[in-house]
Amino acid sequence: MFGLGMPEVILILAIALIIFGPRKLPELARSLGKAMNEFKKSTQDIEKEIKAGMDSVSLEDDEEPEDKTSKPKNDSKSEPVKVKTKE
Repeated sequence: MFGLGMPEVILILAIALIIFGPRKLPELARSLGKAMNEFKKSTQDIEKEIKAGMDSVSLEDDEEPEDKTSKPKNDSKSEPVKVKTKE
C-alpha cells in the first residue's frame, strides 16, 4: 500500500479526523471512493480501446500480401517508350 505501514496510516487518519472533523470525514471518504472507482472504470475503458485497436492492426498485418511475382498492370494504352542509343 504505497510503502506505508500501519502506524503511518493511523497517523494520517488521525490528522484527517482532526482537520475535517467527525461529520465531514465520512462524506470525504465516500466522495474519494467514488472518484477512485470512476478513475478505475475510465482506465479500464481506455485499456480496452487500446487493445481493440492493436488487435485490428495485427489482423490487417496478418492478411496475405499480393503476389509480388506477377507482372505490374499497365493501365496506359500507349506503347512502351523505346530509347535510342548512339552506336
